Amino acid sequence: MKLKIFSSLAVIVFLPFLALAQDTPKLTVEDIRICTSVEDRQPVGADTSFAGDIGHLYCFTGLSGDRDYATLYHVWYYKDKEMLKVELNTKAKTWRTWSTKRIPDSCTGGWRVDVLSSDGTVLGSMEFTIRE
Repeated sequence: MKLKIFSSLAVIVFLPFLALAQDTPKLTVEDIRICTSVEDRQPVGADTSFAGDIGHLYCFTGLSGDRDYATLYHVWYYKDKEMLKVELNTKAKTWRTWSTKRIPDSCTGGWRVDVLSSDGTVLGSMEFTIRE
C-alpha cells in the first residue's frame, strides 16, 4: 500500500517537470563566430584574436531547430567571469542572430561566448583573445 501511494505521489510531483522537458525546443548551433560586424545578416571580420582597441565585437550564431520560435542566450565571459547575458529569440526553424559587446581596452586576454538554450544547456561555445 505504501509503495502505491509513493508511486502515485511521485507521478503527481514529477509529471509537470516531464511535460516541461518535452516542451523545450530543440536547437542546434550550425555556426558560431566572433566578428567585427554583421552586414546583410552575415559575419564580417571573423577571427579568434583581436586588437585591444577593437571597441566592440559581435557573436554571430546560425541555428536550426524543431520550432519556429525559441529563446536562447549569448553569455559573454572574460577570464571565466560573466560579463553580459543577452536573451535572443528565433522566429523560424532556421535562424541567424547575434549579440554585441563593448570590449574595454583594459580587458585583454581570454574571452568566451557560450550559446545557451532556454533551459541552460550549452549549445555551443567560442573562445577568442583580445591582444594587448
